[in-house]
Amino acid sequence: MPPDLERKLDSFAKSKGKSRSEIVKESILEYIKNHSSSKTPFELGEDLFGKYSANNQKLAQNRKSILNKTLKGKNEKRRTR
Repeated sequence: MPPDLERKLDSFAKSKGKSRSEIVKESILEYIKNHSSSKTPFELGEDLFGKYSANNQKLAQNRKSILNKTLKGKNEKRRTR
């Protein structure tokens, strides 16, 4: 381990009242937890997909009418200015 990283680890461990080994063990466990996912690609991106993030379960089926309503509303706002 590079000396500067070792010094940072010593300082951090001391500030937390833990040993270097405890900090390293906790760090490894946290790293594994954050980097090993049993979620599918769909589950990872679910909040980014239209019908799930828009709270509209029929967005795909009704996309044309929804778009028309949205555009009509915008056009009406422009006309009233």
